[in-house]
Amino acid sequence: MALITEFQQVPSDSQRIHGPVTCGYRAFTVEGHRILQLDTYGSTDRAIPNKISQSVQLDAEGARTLIDIITEAFPGITR
Repeated sequence: MALITEFQQVPSDSQRIHGPVTCGYRAFTVEGHRILQLDTYGSTDRAIPNKISQSVQLDAEGARTLIDIITEAFPGITR
């Protein structure tokens, strides 16, 4: 599990879409800090299907930064 504290744009030669999985999420407060946790679950063809594969956490600052990144990546997106 990791609390994301910095985002960095990186170049990549690999541009492919990964297989679909489910992402669970939950928000909670620890010592006055609100945290959003995202958990991805293994695909159905893995050794242990639906086991948590990766977990990442964002605090408010990380969430604001991610909103900016999403808005830049998808300029036509509105809510």
